Amino acid sequence: MESHGGRRRQAERDAMTVEIGYALFSAAFAAAVVFGAIVGPVFVFDVLQGARGTLVSVGATVAVVLFFARVVSVLTRFRKRSQPNQPGRTSPDS
Repeated sequence: MESHGGRRRQAERDAMTVEIGYALFSAAFAAAVVFGAIVGPVFVFDVLQGARGTLVSVGATVAVVLFFARVVSVLTRFRKRSQPNQPGRTSPDS
């Protein structure tokens, strides 16, 4: 019985590791896309130096905020999904 509990705990740790990796990768991808969308016009069009700096600053700020929001969103959703319905009992689909 104890080895089964050990495997389950290991499976839970593995699932959390995968979820953390997914959260970081998807957040980095989303942040890069948004940063590129905001800063991209700087490289396509002739933009003044002041506007260029402003767009880069805004793009970086939005990308950082989006990154952290995505990571928190994915990890809190995983945490809610992995908790059993009743304390002390496992959920029926586990």
